[in-house]
Amino acid sequence: MADSDSIDRAIGFLGAGRMAQALAGGFVSAGLSSADRIAASDPSPAAREAFLAAVGRGATASEPPSAAVAGADLVLLAVKPAYVREAVAPIAERWDAQKQLLVSVAAGVTIPSLEALLPSGAAVVRVMPNTPCLIGQGASCYARGRHATPEQGALVGRLLGAVGYARETPESLLDAVTGLSGSGPAFVYTIIEALADGGVRAGLPRDLAAELAAQTVAGAAAMVQSSGSHPAELRDAVASPAGTTIAGLATLERLGVRAALIEAVWAATQRSVELGKAKD
Repeated sequence: MADSDSIDRAIGFLGAGRMAQALAGGFVSAGLSSADRIAASDPSPAAREAFLAAVGRGATASEPPSAAVAGADLVLLAVKPAYVREAVAPIAERWDAQKQLLVSVAAGVTIPSLEALLPSGAAVVRVMPNTPCLIGQGASCYARGRHATPEQGALVGRLLGAVGYARETPESLLDAVTGLSGSGPAFVYTIIEALADGGVRAGLPRDLAAELAAQTVAGAAAMVQSSGSHPAELRDAVASPAGTTIAGLATLERLGVRAALIEAVWAATQRSVELGKAKD
């Protein structure tokens, strides 16, 4: 008997890498699924072992895709974009378009291209999560295909909500989501590293500088989320006239940090568009 929080669905993963591990582990930790209702397939023994360790006793992992998909109500496609066709082809012939839902986390691979790999009428939801899902702090958006129902969309939103923030959007926005929240953690890690290096240059020990930089970014993000204020308001509250902060902000503007971040999101977005065109 499923508990009141459980989605009561058998879940299969095509791919057992870090994102699959994060999502499956999050589903179990949140009580949305039990480990014995989760199966994965992956050609890598190391990935399979790591998946089982992340999900817990009762989960299964094997090499052939059919083993993970057979009997699954929800199938998460968690492979690199270049391997999507290879992963889906073996299971397409036995796909039950009336029962099964495909949820893809493959960056840049469009819903129409996924639907074309499956029987007519197949329900597809495309998701763009990010790596902080690994610690339950993800930022994800998802879009429904032509045949995916609002109820199926709500189910995906509930699952993604177990590992962070989740919101439904039109598919046309997912490339921009990829550029911002999908690639964004790497940009933020670069900022944290640079802040720590600045602290070291100013005389701080490396370990203290790294801790202060990480906590400063985490605290500032929490302030934005909890206060409801625009980031510019919060920034201005720190920058007193002729003080240290405004001197630092002037340097950021002079060196083009704001423009660089805007261009980084744009470049990542355009690359997502290119990947999608290559797979269609």
